[in-house]
Amino acid sequence: MPNLHDIEKRIKSVSSTMQITRTMEMVAGAKVKHASERIITATPYAESMTEMLQGVAERVQASENPLLEKRADVKRMLVVAVVSDRGLAGGFNSNVLRTVEKLIRAKKAQGVEVEVIACGKKAIGFFKYRKIEPVLDFKDLSADPTLEEANAIADYAVAAYEEGRVDEVVLVYNHSKNAAEQVLREEVILPVDTQAVMTASAEPAEAATESIPASVEFEPEPADVLARLLPAYLRTSIYHALIDSAAGEQSARRTAMHSATENANEMVETLSRLYNRVRQGAITTEISEIVGGAAALED
Repeated sequence: MPNLHDIEKRIKSVSSTMQITRTMEMVAGAKVKHASERIITATPYAESMTEMLQGVAERVQASENPLLEKRADVKRMLVVAVVSDRGLAGGFNSNVLRTVEKLIRAKKAQGVEVEVIACGKKAIGFFKYRKIEPVLDFKDLSADPTLEEANAIADYAVAAYEEGRVDEVVLVYNHSKNAAEQVLREEVILPVDTQAVMTASAEPAEAATESIPASVEFEPEPADVLARLLPAYLRTSIYHALIDSAAGEQSARRTAMHSATENANEMVETLSRLYNRVRQGAITTEISEIVGGAAALED
């Protein structure tokens, strides 16, 4: 059984750790609020962009724009993995990275070449350890993503798809469903599926007030408008995924630190009970020795 000094040192150590985890939980909670506000601010623009794309795509054939054209034989794929720069967030990073790793293995087994864009230090380290060199990597931006980061990813993906260097682009990230839950998402962002866009925006359209049907004339032609609109739509989608992931990261860290604080508190309580038990045992033993010594002297 450990002595009182060792137990006391252990209690102090766990208590210090508990103070750190409680502080990190509070900081993450404040950052969740900021990240959620960014999502709320960016959502109206993203919805307007989706609505605009829906209106133009209805008047354009898929063959009129290379970003809409789905290729029958996918030989090259680009995967965009979005994780964080820091750990201590539970399974936030590992869920995305394991999914991407399984996807790469499955595609390589089918003879598909896979390129990777790594967003976050954890993704960069993960892929480099496995001898996978990302074509683009971004670090020190996961907690505060920028439009420049989203533009760089979108520009590379669009250029690679138009030039035929990739046949499909997949975005893998954690969606912040609410303050306590994150949902893994694996989305094909190229080619752009206009039917999926229309389906996604159908429910809000039905819920809105009925609009008066109108005949719309485009100047320039709808195909020219769509050629400008699609890259902007991709940039918006990627940026929204980045800030969504940032909010999810802080939520996951807050949850992880809350659990760590509770576990540390339970450990302190357990150690305190053990300390009292050992201390009581030592006192009982000392009293027994004193009584036994007194009885021996009387004899």
